[in-house]
Amino acid sequence: MALYLIGDLQGCDGALKHLLDKLAFSPSRDTLYFLGDLVNRGPDSAGVLRRLMAYGASAQCLLGNHDLHLLAVAHGARKPGRHDTLQDVLQATDRPALLEWLRQQPLARLLDLQDHYYLLVHAGVLPAWSATKTMALADEVAAVLRSADLPDLLHQMYGNAPDAWDDNLTGKKRLRVIINTLTRLRFCSASGQMDLSLSDSPNATPEGLMPWFDVPGRQSADVTVAFGHWSTLGLLERDNLLALDTGCVWGGCLSAARLPTQPGDRGYEIIQVSCPQAQKPGP
Repeated sequence: MALYLIGDLQGCDGALKHLLDKLAFSPSRDTLYFLGDLVNRGPDSAGVLRRLMAYGASAQCLLGNHDLHLLAVAHGARKPGRHDTLQDVLQATDRPALLEWLRQQPLARLLDLQDHYYLLVHAGVLPAWSATKTMALADEVAAVLRSADLPDLLHQMYGNAPDAWDDNLTGKKRLRVIINTLTRLRFCSASGQMDLSLSDSPNATPEGLMPWFDVPGRQSADVTVAFGHWSTLGLLERDNLLALDTGCVWGGCLSAARLPTQPGDRGYEIIQVSCPQAQKPGP
């Protein structure tokens, strides 16, 4: 049995097939954990969704910002962008099944492997959030995504304000902060105020900001946080931190990390493949 974390796919089903062949993946034996952004920008978003659906419980997925964008476009809450490649899903005969499966996916997962915890998110975690709190807040959003209130949420989730967490937030503002944190966060201040306009590498961090994972006293530092979303950051391995978006769709590679399954083992095996249908960089 092998457990793998896999970075952003963004519709690159060909690269995913190549990676799974390299892993000798067997859905009867192994489990894949995908860190969000399953769709968009790449050539075969529908193929990715169909493949993951077919794997059943062997493919455990998170929602990223592009996945939420697909749901928003499908429900008329957002117009397609000029760089979107979502028509294969939107025009598919099995569109209802694809979208229904997508809305059932969570925004965070917490794995307990040999008494070591892994918190999986697409983008980031605010410094005041512990792993337990992150899961509770992610579950709040998931409950709405799976309910009859989905269209209302998709119409209300866009915007950069509020830009900081407050336990007293309610309604759409509360859900928006949770969604922005888990699917869009890269930089914030030491106090946890988010700047969602930046996508640069940490080498270009503006004064007063820092990568979310560098905030001193971060409450999730006692678990390993694994995330994607930040292609200009690339592969990053630290104690209790693993970044796996290596820009497959932009000419980089698709990355997987085989998780340790033996007691006391904290090392990762990183497996990568190139993307045969890489796109030019875009927003």
